[in-house]
Amino acid sequence: MKNLLKTVLVIPAMVLAIVSTAQVPIMNSLPSAPANTPTILLDFDGHTVVGTSWNFGGPIVCGAAALDNTQITEVFNRVSEDYRPFMVNITTDETKYAAAPINKRSRVILTVSNSWYGNGAGGVAFVNSFTWGDNTPCFVFTALFNYNVKNIAEATAHEAGHTLGLYHQAKYDENCVYVSDYNNGAGTGEIGWAPIMGVGYARNFTIWHNGPLAGGCNQTQNDLDVITSAANGIVFRADDHSSTFNQATHANFSNNQFNVQGIIERNTDQDMVRFSLQNGGRFTLNAVPYNVGTGNVGSDLDLQVSLYSNAQTLINIYNPGALLSSVIDTVLSSGTYYLRVEGKGNAFAPAYASLGSYSLQGNFTGGALPLRRLELNGVVRGNKHQLNWVIDADEQITDLALEISTDGRNFESLTQSDVQARAFAYTPFTANNSQYRLNVTFDNGRQYYSNIVSLRGFDNRSKPQLAGTILYTNTITVSSPGTYQYTVHDITGKIVSRGNLNSGVNKITSASLVNGMYIIRFTKDDEQWIEKFIRQ
Repeated sequence: MKNLLKTVLVIPAMVLAIVSTAQVPIMNSLPSAPANTPTILLDFDGHTVVGTSWNFGGPIVCGAAALDNTQITEVFNRVSEDYRPFMVNITTDETKYAAAPINKRSRVILTVSNSWYGNGAGGVAFVNSFTWGDNTPCFVFTALFNYNVKNIAEATAHEAGHTLGLYHQAKYDENCVYVSDYNNGAGTGEIGWAPIMGVGYARNFTIWHNGPLAGGCNQTQNDLDVITSAANGIVFRADDHSSTFNQATHANFSNNQFNVQGIIERNTDQDMVRFSLQNGGRFTLNAVPYNVGTGNVGSDLDLQVSLYSNAQTLINIYNPGALLSSVIDTVLSSGTYYLRVEGKGNAFAPAYASLGSYSLQGNFTGGALPLRRLELNGVVRGNKHQLNWVIDADEQITDLALEISTDGRNFESLTQSDVQARAFAYTPFTANNSQYRLNVTFDNGRQYYSNIVSLRGFDNRSKPQLAGTILYTNTITVSSPGTYQYTVHDITGKIVSRGNLNSGVNKITSASLVNGMYIIRFTKDDEQWIEKFIRQ
């Protein structure tokens, strides 16, 4: 039985002027692969479909994609990166498609022609058609995406996934209650995540997933296993760098710089790189996942880099929470060091399919390190968490925030501190244990996170409480054990802000806060409490 699946647009359809397509550039993700390599053809220049399961009404004449060569190249690069872990050739070359085994290939027709299918879907495919051996294609309707290259690429990888046997990754809430056929992921910025087989038009970090299908919360689909099934004939790429210290790839410096490229093919893959310094000095490393633009656009890999000494002792782990790339900036003595490169999850994405290609650029220079020490310490005294920190740096601090988490993964700002501050104490919001870290930005634009400190919680909340009584911004942070009303008064008694509090952490922002002393009044039923704070 042949199953038909379609991608439903989550953006309005709008037909724009059609752009003429010049000769499509020839591109291959595996340019040296043998002829019998499984192949996915991206067909941008039009095609007539005959003799397939689509032809219930005669031949289907498909116009070109109406994309220029720059757009075509970006679609190709995005889709190629989605399939980078696998031995499958993503190509625009008809001859590569023709040479591939007939039951190990698929054609994705990117076209403006959708009237034959109707219904406004952005793409459509038969599940498992990759193995049928009858040249059944799948389709992506470019005009219905307003020729948006990112969305077209998402749909292309998605529809090709259907031909390989993948169904939609569905969404359920925390109680396993069905929400949608399409998992739209979570988060914003470059780590905003969604499954490729869900709907990722609004997310940057779209990757393969191991999650539930629409048939039930406990019915899961392991995308990587399906793609690499025996029926598809697709396997993972061979490992390009050893995971052991003894067989680590040696990075040679040239003009005090080295470059290493690699691929994280599996979620168990760790690439080891070794380098040696003849003299001590400043060492920097930029570890960047493949991308098609600023902000790691189109990346499929969230990089973590660990630095080890010659004795194979861990020196530090580098994995900025809000970025897919990683940066090392440290002072090292002469000697041999190791880098361990791997894919990790983040606040929104699981580590399951954080896979893809990356580049490392190491640089060695003499001179002092802008940041020599960033250390956070904390203790519990009475009912308060007391934290203090050490920052030893040459650069000037421009922003200093103490962040809190109750799960060790998702951090939010607890307080924006004065850049000269080195301590903070408060009564916690929650009975749960709390994790803290410092987020420090310097005037050279670099951002650093401190170590994480975990302190036990205790539940002594009986009224709303300020997180701190000295503010350096116009945001007041209040922990509340329930729903309350609040009013903020200046020293003359004038109300400058009022509203309601919910249970938990509340952020109150008021543009009316100028430097000076204020009173915040909390009320509920016949009870009221007052606290003072200073805006500096």
